[in-house]
Amino acid sequence: MKKSKTTNGRLAATGTRAPGKFEKEKCQKELQKIKKRIDDFQNLLNAERKHALLIVLQGMDASGKDGAIKNVFQEVNPMGCRVISFKIPTEEEISHDFLWRVHKEAPGKGMIHIFNRSHYEEVLVTRVHKVIDDRVAKQRFEHINNFEKLLKENGTEILKFYLHVSRKEQLERLEEREQNPKKMWKYNSHDKKERKLWNEYMAAYEDVFKHCSSSAEWTIVPSDQNWYKEYVIAKKVLETLEGFHMKYPAVKK
Repeated sequence: MKKSKTTNGRLAATGTRAPGKFEKEKCQKELQKIKKRIDDFQNLLNAERKHALLIVLQGMDASGKDGAIKNVFQEVNPMGCRVISFKIPTEEEISHDFLWRVHKEAPGKGMIHIFNRSHYEEVLVTRVHKVIDDRVAKQRFEHINNFEKLLKENGTEILKFYLHVSRKEQLERLEEREQNPKKMWKYNSHDKKERKLWNEYMAAYEDVFKHCSSSAEWTIVPSDQNWYKEYVIAKKVLETLEGFHMKYPAVKK
């Protein structure tokens, strides 16, 4: 895999902080309203059962995936929302194709599922660590596109977010995990080792954006400021739910 040419990529063209026109206090107030609206629409989604929503969160370590899930979806009924985290594949999962463990976690109609990391790990970390080569990666891009196309044809809308954190901010967050007693449980020495492969990860992500946007476009979210990251994600989720044009079912007589 070639090293990232950051001057030409989408990541280089997107800052990691909120644009100047956005103010923290206003965004936070708006976020509270948006979260309540998401809850209203989630109830409607569950009642109508014609649509499903899959939210994919990707990003470097400490980019804020866990915090986004907690703070954006804290108003949602837990019975209508599931969070699935994809760790290192088990022996059983490895014995199947790379999408086997993912497909069974896709949301049924009426549900919101959130992937905290996802099937894209199979063309990111595997590529950076040379578990697969470029030829296999290209094949997997095609399989992923077909998989997402299948989900969409079955009524599942897919939102894909890359949480774009700066290298400096990431280091500060990783160091905080070593020092803050409330965050030490998140500390993993492996995270700092992965930082050394930053450029390789950026190149892998740029390739994902280029080859895996046909069925569902990526949203690159500036994530150095948590308040803005959460506002952007919540606003996109609400707009998507509104776009379903749902109605509560009438009483069946």
